[in-house]
Amino acid sequence: MTEGFKNFVTIANTVLWDYVLIFALMGIGIYMTVKLRFPQFTRLIPALRKMISEIMNKEKAEEGKMTPVQALATAVASQVGTGNIVGIATALAAGGPGAAFWMIVSAFFGMTTIFSEAVLAQKYRETKDGELVGGPAYYIKNGLKSKWLA
Repeated sequence: MTEGFKNFVTIANTVLWDYVLIFALMGIGIYMTVKLRFPQFTRLIPALRKMISEIMNKEKAEEGKMTPVQALATAVASQVGTGNIVGIATALAAGGPGAAFWMIVSAFFGMTTIFSEAVLAQKYRETKDGELVGGPAYYIKNGLKSKWLA
């Protein structure tokens, strides 16, 4: 019984991680890139302009709150993380230049996926006790109208 379950988990893991998820993530990234008309390019200049203007204005945050630039830095840090730096170095050492190419391609299309998540989080966030709360659980619950899935 235990050996059979272990074999099932191994096969499911191989099928999902080696085939389904890679093609699904890349497919969703390509689809969203085309559907949103390449936000990696079209939204870059306005985003940089907004960020630079806020840095130059040196906006002060209220007590216990973050400025938009601080929120951006926190969001980028949570997306990148320290572990990803080690992962990239390991992939480059093991895979060589081909790994670098595929990391760039997947990052390009992954940007649209992250952009879509951020837009959904903003659209379906809620106010609780005077504070904004949001994220995947909220856009699944409010956007898909699926409380049980959230």
